[in-house]
Amino acid sequence: MANRLSRERSPYLLQHANNPVDWYAWGNEAFDAAKSTNRPIFLSIGYSTCHWCHVMEHESFEDASVAKVLNDHFISIKVDREERPDVDRVYMTFVQATTGAGGWPMSVWLTPELKPFVGGTYFPPTSRWGRPGFVEILSEIARTWREDRSRIVTSADTMVTRLREATGADQASTDRGAIAGREAIDAGTLSFEHNYDVNFGGFGGAPKFPRPSELLFLLEASALTGDAKAKLMALETLHAMAFGGMRDHVGGGFHRYSVDAQWRVPHFEKMLYDQAQLVLAYLEASQASGDSFYASVAEDTLDYVLRDLTAADGGFLSAEDADSVVPTVVGQAFRPADPGRAEALPYEGAHEKPEKKEGAFYVWSAAEIDQLFGADAPIVRRRFGIEDGGNALADPQGEFTGQNIPFVAQSVEEIAARAGRTADDVMAVLVNARRVMFETRSQRPRPHLDDKVITAWNGLMIAAFARAARVLADSPRANDWRRAAERAAESVHAHLWNPSDQRLLRRHRDGESAIDAFAEDYAYLSWGLIELAQTTGDARWLEWALQLTSIETAKFYDARDGGWFSTTGEDPSVLLRLKEDYDGAEPAAASVTVRNLLTLSHLVGDQSLADRAGRTLERYGSAIGRVARVMPLMMSNLVLWHGRAPQIVIAGPAGRADTRALESTLAKRYLPFAVTVSLDPTTDLSRWSKVAPWLASMRPRDDRATAYVCVDFTCREPVTDPAALDRLLEDAAAPRRIVI
Repeated sequence: MANRLSRERSPYLLQHANNPVDWYAWGNEAFDAAKSTNRPIFLSIGYSTCHWCHVMEHESFEDASVAKVLNDHFISIKVDREERPDVDRVYMTFVQATTGAGGWPMSVWLTPELKPFVGGTYFPPTSRWGRPGFVEILSEIARTWREDRSRIVTSADTMVTRLREATGADQASTDRGAIAGREAIDAGTLSFEHNYDVNFGGFGGAPKFPRPSELLFLLEASALTGDAKAKLMALETLHAMAFGGMRDHVGGGFHRYSVDAQWRVPHFEKMLYDQAQLVLAYLEASQASGDSFYASVAEDTLDYVLRDLTAADGGFLSAEDADSVVPTVVGQAFRPADPGRAEALPYEGAHEKPEKKEGAFYVWSAAEIDQLFGADAPIVRRRFGIEDGGNALADPQGEFTGQNIPFVAQSVEEIAARAGRTADDVMAVLVNARRVMFETRSQRPRPHLDDKVITAWNGLMIAAFARAARVLADSPRANDWRRAAERAAESVHAHLWNPSDQRLLRRHRDGESAIDAFAEDYAYLSWGLIELAQTTGDARWLEWALQLTSIETAKFYDARDGGWFSTTGEDPSVLLRLKEDYDGAEPAAASVTVRNLLTLSHLVGDQSLADRAGRTLERYGSAIGRVARVMPLMMSNLVLWHGRAPQIVIAGPAGRADTRALESTLAKRYLPFAVTVSLDPTTDLSRWSKVAPWLASMRPRDDRATAYVCVDFTCREPVTDPAALDRLLEDAAAPRRIVI
C-alpha cells in the first residue's frame, strides 16, 4: 500500500511511495508527529538518480523488518536534496563536521526540534565493509533515546550552537580587507599546478570530478596574466575528459564523475548542471585555443541535452539515472553480414524481478561489437578500447565484468596505419559505428529520467545554449541553440515566475510549481538571462535579469558584512542561515552573483552593482588565493575584476551577411572580460534605451552592419569592415595592468 509520499511530485520521493516505511515529507505534519509522539526523527536525504540511494532503498527501506523498526521507534522523513538544497546543506554541514565525510544518501537522526545528533551516509542493512549495520544503529539509537534522552537533547543543542559559530550563521561580523591583487591570482594558479595530474589531466587522484569552474578560472587567469601553464592545464584536462569513458561517445553528454584517475570508468548518472557548465568550459577552450575540437564537444553535448533532457515546452529536465535494467537479448540479436545495419530484435524490457545495474544502458560486450560490425569490428574495437574480457579499470562492485566502457583508445591515424586503410575510410567506419551503436542502444531499457524542471539548473543551461549561439556564430546550428535558450527562458517565466508578486519558484513538475526559490535560483537564472540578452539583443531578458538581481539582493544580501546567504532565513525549520563559498559540482550562489553584478555593471553602467561585487570580494581579502581550489569561480571573478572589460556592440539586421561577418569576427576572439550585444535596428530598441541608455545612438552606418568597441563606455570610431573590427579587438584583448 502506498505511503504519504504518493501525494508528492518529487521523483525521488515517489520512488519511495511504496516502501513499507511510514515516510513523511519534510513539513509540519512530520514535525508535529515527532513532537506528539516524542520520537526522534530519522531523516533520509537523496535524489532520484543517486546509485547508492537505490542500493539503500532496496536493502533497507523495502525490507519489512527494517521498516518495522523505523515505524515503531522513529518519525521517518524523506527529502529530495535537489528540491530542498537548504535542508540538505544544514545537515550535510553536520555530517561533514562530525564524520569528516559526506554524500548521498545522507542519513541523520534529529530531535523533534530538528536538531541533529547522529549522522552518516549509506549504511548496509547489517555490518560489513567496516560499516555498522543500519538495523543495529537504529536499535542503539532507539535504546539511547529511551534511556538517556536528556543527554542526546543537550548534545544536539550544543552541536547546533557550535555549527552556528563555525559557519558564521550567527551573522558575526568579519573583518574585511582590500580586494586581492595579482599575487592572489598567481597563488591560485600555483595551487592548481601543485595538484595537477601531468599524466591524465585533472587535479589530484581518483575519484576525479569535473569542476568546470576550476577550468574557467585557469583559462581566464591565463588571458589576464599570460600564464601559459594555467591555460595548458585547463586544455589538457578538457581533452582528457572528452576522450575518456566519462563522456558518452555514443549518445553525447557527460557522466557525473570518474571513479579512476584516467577518466575511464564513470559514475554513470548524467546531470543537467554538469552538461551546462562543461559546455561553457569547452566553448571558452575553443576560443582560447583556436582548436575546433573543443567546440565539437560542446556541440555534441548540446545535441544530447536537446534530444534527451528537454521538455515539450522547452524547459530543461534534471537528470538521467546511473542504473537501468540489464538488457537480455532475445534469440539472435544482429546480422553480422551487414554491419551497416542494426537489425536487432527487441530487448526484453523486464524480468519477473528486473535486475538493475549501474551503467547497464551504456556498456558493451566484445561479442556485441563483433556481431554488429563484422569485418569492421577491429576498427571499432581499436577506437573505443573494446577488449574480450572487458576494459573497466576500476570495478569495486563487480558490475562491469566482461563489459566495455567506450573511450577513445586510438586516434584515427593510428587505426588507419594498423588496419592498412586510409584515414577517410576509418573515419567513415567510425561515423557509421556511432549511428549503429546509438540505434542498437536505443532498444535497451533506458535509465530513469528525473523530469522535474529546476530553475537554477535551467539558468545554467540557458547560459550554455545562448553562449554557444554567440561563440559558434558560423555554425548552421546557431539559431537552434539560440531558440533553445529562448524557449527555456519562456518556460521558466511561464511556470516558475509570478510577475504580480515578483515571486520566483524553484521546481516545476507534473503541472505543479512549488518551493520558494533560493539564492542560486535567482543567481543562475540571472546568469542565463544575461547571456541570452547579449546573444539575442532582446532587452526583455536583461530587464528580467536586473529585476531578479534586485530581488536577490533584497532577500539574500548581507548589507552589514557583505556576501550572500543561501536562504532568506524565513523558514523556521531550516536551522542555519548559511553563506556558502564552496564552488563544487554547482558553483556557490555568491560566486555566480558577483559575476552577474560585474557583467551587469558593464552592460548598464551602474557602478553600484560593481561596488556590491567588490564588497563581496573584500570579504576574502588577499587570502582568497590560498583557497582557490575551494572557490575557483570566485577567483575567476577576481580575474574579471582586474581585467579590461570592453563593451562590444554589433548593430545590424539579424541574419544579414554583413552582420554575420562582424559577429563571426567577434566570435573568433577569446575576450572573457568583454560584454557583447547584438542589436537589430529592425526591431523595437526602445527598451534598450531605458536599461542601457549608452546604446541609444548605436545604429548601422550607411545601411551597413556596424561594430562599436568601447572601454568604460568610451567608444572607438565605429567600423563596418571585419578586418578593421579584428584590429580593434586585438587591442581590446590586451589585459589591464594590475597595480599591486
